[in-house]
Amino acid sequence: MNVAIITGASSGMGREAAKQIDKIYTDGLSEIWLIARREDRLKRLASELTHKVRILPLDLTEERDLQELDLSLNLMNPDVKILVNASGYGMVGPFKSSRCSEQTGMIRLNCESLTRVTHMVLKYMQRGARIVQFASAAAFVPQTDFSVYAATKAFVLSFSRSLNEELKKHGISVTAVCPGPVNTEFFDVAEQHNANFNFKKYFMSKADKVVRKALVDAYHRKSVSVYSLAMNGFRLLMKIFPHELVLRVMTLLQNGKII
Repeated sequence: MNVAIITGASSGMGREAAKQIDKIYTDGLSEIWLIARREDRLKRLASELTHKVRILPLDLTEERDLQELDLSLNLMNPDVKILVNASGYGMVGPFKSSRCSEQTGMIRLNCESLTRVTHMVLKYMQRGARIVQFASAAAFVPQTDFSVYAATKAFVLSFSRSLNEELKKHGISVTAVCPGPVNTEFFDVAEQHNANFNFKKYFMSKADKVVRKALVDAYHRKSVSVYSLAMNGFRLLMKIFPHELVLRVMTLLQNGKII
């Protein structure tokens, strides 16, 4: 049984990935497994897809839910053709005034759960399979008022690139997707602390375009996928300019002193 597994499928990039994979993999895919906490949203998404869908309403920060996924894999013994790790969240605002549980929760979901799911699923992947890990352009440089989130995405980028190199001999590729701001529910959650990120509107991308490029880059087995000229330019600049200078400029942007 050939399957695609998508985490974070109830919204944002995960939901868009499920819709596009449903259209792209017209042959050779038996099921799409949708993983997220919100079962009602997964059911609505499933009704829009043409493939057979297996709904797994799981919280990947909970040990029992991770064990349930492991058990499902063991029982079904699928041949996983593509894994999309899109689960994650971010909180914008000063670290000092944030709740510790929100910050450690980001580390648990964005890093630990992603690592656990990747390790778990790899046993069911054969030559030709692909892993798509959603990182962020925030991975390219430390960011004030986004410190923990940016650090978690730097982990995803580093982990994905090294794992891609490790798995080449097995014919399995790993692509880290590093978009800038995307017009999804992400910022509804991220800006709960009323941080001023108005400058993001100048770089906002559409989820369908980001995901389309990510899947094309994964098909071509690229290690990193970056959508838009602006974000590719940002990535290049982060390799040139000292991070201390970049941090100072980004702080001015966030405080509305430049734009």
